[in-house]
Amino acid sequence: MPKRSFKQSLSITIKGLAMGAADVVPGVSGGTIAFISGIYEELIATIHALDFGVFKTLKKEGFKKVWQQYNLGFLASLFTGIAISILSLAKLITMLLGQYPVLVWSFFFGLVIASIIYIAKQITNYSPKAIIALVLAAVLSYGITLAQPIADTQSIWFLFLAGFIAIIAMILPGISGAFILLLIGGYTIVIGAINQLIEAISTFNISALGNALLKIGVFAVGAIVGLKVFSGVLNWMFKNHKNTTLAVLTGFMIGALNKIWPWKEVLQYRKNSHGEEIPFIERSILPGGYQGDPKVFTAILCMLAGFMIIFLLEFIANKKKPN
Repeated sequence: MPKRSFKQSLSITIKGLAMGAADVVPGVSGGTIAFISGIYEELIATIHALDFGVFKTLKKEGFKKVWQQYNLGFLASLFTGIAISILSLAKLITMLLGQYPVLVWSFFFGLVIASIIYIAKQITNYSPKAIIALVLAAVLSYGITLAQPIADTQSIWFLFLAGFIAIIAMILPGISGAFILLLIGGYTIVIGAINQLIEAISTFNISALGNALLKIGVFAVGAIVGLKVFSGVLNWMFKNHKNTTLAVLTGFMIGALNKIWPWKEVLQYRKNSHGEEIPFIERSILPGGYQGDPKVFTAILCMLAGFMIIFLLEFIANKKKPN
C-alpha cells in the first residue's frame, strides 16, 4: 500500500469523524459518507484482506511489514476519527436533534438526496437487472423505515448479535446502523454504555467502567465478526457485479428517505438512557400538518446546504484526480 502523508492521513481521520457522526443518528448511514468521500471501496477491500496471515507476517517480517501490507495506517486513521466522533459528538447531535429536529433532518435529507444522485451517476449501464435491483432495494429499505422497534433487552449475547447486524447496516450506504439498532432494541443499551463509559472515566468509577467496557466490548466483537464476514460479500460484489451493487445501494438510499423526512408526527415515545421521553415511533407528514413551527424556508436552506456539501466533496475529489 502507498505511504500516506500526514495531510492525507488527517483527511481520512476527518472522514472518519463524519462517518462516526452519521452512524450515531438513526436514519443516516456512515457508509454513505464513506462512499461520497471516495474511501468506500478501499475500506471494504482493506477489511476483506485482513486474515490470520497477519500473525504469520508479524512473526516473520515484523510490525512495519504488517502495517504496510494490510493498510493498517488507513484503518487506524479512519477508526480514530470514528471513535472520536462517537465519543464526543454523540451528545451534541442528540442535543441538536432535540432542539432543532426539523432543521437537522432537513440538512441530512439534502445530503442524502445529493448522495443518491452521486451514486446513481456511477452506474454505467441501467440494464433491466440493475433497475429491478434498485426497485427491490428501495422497497426493502422503505419497509425497514416503517418497521416497529422491539423492546430493549439487556442480554450480553444480544449485544453481540446487535453488533453483528448493526455493523452490516453501518457500512451499507443508505441503511443506518443506528436505526437498525433502534429496531432490534439495542440503541438505548449501546448509547447508554457509551455515556456510562464517559461518566465512569470522568468520575473514576471502576465498577461502572468495567460494566460499560464489558457491554461495549461484546458489541465490538460482534461488529468485528460482522464486518469481516460481510466485507467479503461486498468486496466480491464490487469486483464482479459493480453496476448491480451500485443500483442496490442507490435503492437503499431512496427507500431510507422516508426515515430522514424532516416533518414527522410522533405516534409513540420512549425513554432514553437518561430517562427522558423522546420520539420512538413516527410517521412522515406534510409541513402543513406539523405540530409547531414547520420552519419551511429555513428547512429548505438546510436541505440546500446538505445538498451542496456533497457536490463540493465531489468537486474536490474530481479536482484531485490525475488528468
